[in-house]
Amino acid sequence: MSFENWAAFAAASAILLVIPGPTILLVVSYALGQGWRTALPMAVGVALGDFTAMTLSMLGIGALLAASATVFTVLKVIGACYLIYLGVKLFRAGGALKAEPRTDAVSSAKMMAHAWLVTALNPKSITFFVAFLPQFLDRHADFWTQMLVFETTFLALAFANAFGYALIAARARKVVRNPKAIRIFNRTGGTLLVGAGIATMAMRSGN
Repeated sequence: MSFENWAAFAAASAILLVIPGPTILLVVSYALGQGWRTALPMAVGVALGDFTAMTLSMLGIGALLAASATVFTVLKVIGACYLIYLGVKLFRAGGALKAEPRTDAVSSAKMMAHAWLVTALNPKSITFFVAFLPQFLDRHADFWTQMLVFETTFLALAFANAFGYALIAARARKVVRNPKAIRIFNRTGGTLLVGAGIATMAMRSGN
C-alpha cells in the first residue's frame, strides 16, 4: 500500500466522519443532556461499533477479492454508484440536526453499549463500508495488512470525532445546533461522496 493511498483514505474518512449521522446525533444528545462526562464512554462505544461493522465488511470484501477479480470490479462499480447516491442525498439534506438532550441518568457502561449498538447494528454502516473501502484497496497488496492499517486509521479518527463532538456539544451547544454549519458539513460531504463515486467510475472506464 502506498502512502498516497493511505493519505487519501485518511483524508476522506476524516471528512466523512465529521458529517452528522445517527451515531453523532446520539453522542450529541447525551452530551447536551449530561455534559462532558459522556465524551469518553460515547467515543469508545462508537469506535467499538465501527470496529464491528468495519471488520464484518472487510471480511466480506476479502472473500470477494479471493474469489474473483471480476466480482471485485463489479463491487467497486456498484459501490461507486452507491456513493454517488449517498452524496446527492446528503447534499440535499439541509441543515437540521435534530438532537434532543438525553437527561435520563445512565452509567458510563450503558452509554458505551448504547453507542456500540447504534453504530454496529445500523445496516447502513456495513453497506457504507462495503461501498467505501474497495475504492482504496489494492488487489495486489497483502489484504490483511491493508485491513489492519485501514481499520486502525478509521477507528482512531472515529474515536477522535465522537469525542470532539461530545465536548463541543457540552461546551458550545449553539455550534452543533447551527443550521448553517450543519448545511456546510452536509454539502461538503455530499460533494466528496459524489466525487469519489465519479472518480471510481472514470478509472474503471479508462482501463
